[in-house]
Amino acid sequence: MKKLGYIFFISLIGAVAALNINSSGCTGSARNDVETEAEELQKVVTNPALEENIIHYKGMTVSFNPRLHIPNWVAWELTADEALGEEPRSDAFASDESVPGSADPWDYKYSGYDRGHMCPAGDLKWDPDAMRESFFMTNMCPQSPTLNRGTWQKLEDKCRQRALADSAVIIIAGPVLTDEIKEYLGDTRVAVPKRFFKVILSPFRDEPVAIGFIMNNGKVQGGMQAASVSVDEVEAVTGHDFFSALPDDIENYVENYRNFTRWSQMK
Repeated sequence: MKKLGYIFFISLIGAVAALNINSSGCTGSARNDVETEAEELQKVVTNPALEENIIHYKGMTVSFNPRLHIPNWVAWELTADEALGEEPRSDAFASDESVPGSADPWDYKYSGYDRGHMCPAGDLKWDPDAMRESFFMTNMCPQSPTLNRGTWQKLEDKCRQRALADSAVIIIAGPVLTDEIKEYLGDTRVAVPKRFFKVILSPFRDEPVAIGFIMNNGKVQGGMQAASVSVDEVEAVTGHDFFSALPDDIENYVENYRNFTRWSQMK
């Protein structure tokens, strides 16, 4: 089980407050409580119109859509320690043969699309098995190289910066599957999404904060800031429900938040 460098307890007494406690001084019970909280925050109530199989990998949870052969969403926690991992990038793309409907790497051949990670390999450098599993096709969506190697990658880098600054972040990413799918790849007929989303929660700050992003599957005009939205807006577009494990007042607060400049620069 992953451990946070610091343990944070969230309470609401008129406003959000938190108490930072060094994990070495905590009881095993307190540490387990925080690890359980982090796991609960990764749970998503999936849009009921979508088919899903939930897959628990070492470093991520995948809601896989066997009809579209791509994930509905992928969720993971990234701690400050994990963001500094040194495991080499695998680059060994593979079908997960244990998952019905998993695409094959060859489905993308000559398509012009990248095999785009939803949970990036760079977030799983803390463990060789987690790194290997990040290259399963159950974690991939067809992404335009302009997106995958551009604004999407810059957002992945920014999330690692936030993990270092905030002790840990909860990240959920995936395609927007309420859009009509008009393009498919390969013999498996892998769906090509028109848009992608990502939501990022920093639950262990003195003042918890979250932000969302919606990006077209191509060049993102205006970059990350132009693509930033509230988590509420992402929920409205995708039909998913995020962070329902938070107390209602805190959930309402963080899901209405939309201030990219402040989120990006917070210490």
